[in-house]
Amino acid sequence: MAATLAVAGCTNGDTDASKATRTPRPVATTTTPTEKVDAAVTIDVSDQKFAPAETTIKTGQTVTWKFDDSVPHNVQGIGDKAMGINSPIIREGEWSYTFTTPGSYRYLCSLHPNMRGTITVE
Repeated sequence: MAATLAVAGCTNGDTDASKATRTPRPVATTTTPTEKVDAAVTIDVSDQKFAPAETTIKTGQTVTWKFDDSVPHNVQGIGDKAMGINSPIIREGEWSYTFTTPGSYRYLCSLHPNMRGTITVE
């Protein structure tokens, strides 16, 4: 009880401090949607082509090639930068690659060199 009296005795009911009111601070909000970096992009491999042939993604995203054709295909990187892009030869199924470094990555089907594509990583 002595502590209560000591605290109560420190303030005067007529001071400006007792008349002050607190205004709550507004909470920061964002109106832009957040984007998952690891969202996959799909490229269809059918009818002897990659569709889309050119794709732009963000660093950290995964590209999935979905194979569905009457003949087998693969995805093979062109040049030093794309050395890790090397799928098996398949007719049906999927193969994925996650791009961790910005740049332009060219690829083709080694069985059908006219089938080409480019992934631009930002």
